[in-house]
Amino acid sequence: MARRDTNTRVATRLRPELTRPDMTPGARKCRRRFLKFFPAGFRDETYVDWERDYKWEAYEKWCASLRRGSFRSQLDSGEYAAIAKHAVSIESRTNLLFSFEKMALRDAVKTPAGARMFAEGLWDFLHGAGTDQARFERWIEVVAALPRVQTRVLTWPIATVFGFIAQPERHIFLKPNVTKRAAAAYGFPFEYASRPNWKTYVNLVEFAEQVREDQRDLGPRDMMDLQGFIWVQGSDEYD
Repeated sequence: MARRDTNTRVATRLRPELTRPDMTPGARKCRRRFLKFFPAGFRDETYVDWERDYKWEAYEKWCASLRRGSFRSQLDSGEYAAIAKHAVSIESRTNLLFSFEKMALRDAVKTPAGARMFAEGLWDFLHGAGTDQARFERWIEVVAALPRVQTRVLTWPIATVFGFIAQPERHIFLKPNVTKRAAAAYGFPFEYASRPNWKTYVNLVEFAEQVREDQRDLGPRDMMDLQGFIWVQGSDEYD
């Protein structure tokens, strides 16, 4: 069974302060923006409904079908197509990828060769040997080598979505334009490059950890919440 998010749908009765003196001007501005929409912070019921529940449900579905032991068993049995189908199906129920990215991903794993490359590469990324950097860089090369039918497969969202769903305590999801706008508003030096790479990814993790430290009293639980905060700063949905 997947571990339960016991804080889901729990809203604090005490609203957080709109600002704190130990924060930079950018961090204070972004905090005020977040609290304008979600006055109770990350426990706000509206925040949970709009930004967290569907991500957490994807994580729970992942645990039900691709938890480490089940993933390894399917891989050992050569069930590459089943692994790819599970992963793509779980992501498809979220709005994390654009429609053209969803299509590119589905096309990339349709063939036996594509499904095997995807399944083995994803296992290595999530559970393989070596440093975080080595696993991430190997995963990027796998995604770059997946069969392309119409549109490209190697985008930042495709490269980061499965780590984010499967291991939200350690991996974050990158939407380029939203993240660049959010970093500029926050005053964080985000070093972006269009081709997925370790330097940009680890810089994004550093941005998320800065948000975690600055906004700790709002109660961020994991990278889902930190990505949610970043999303609110840079998305047109919150204009």
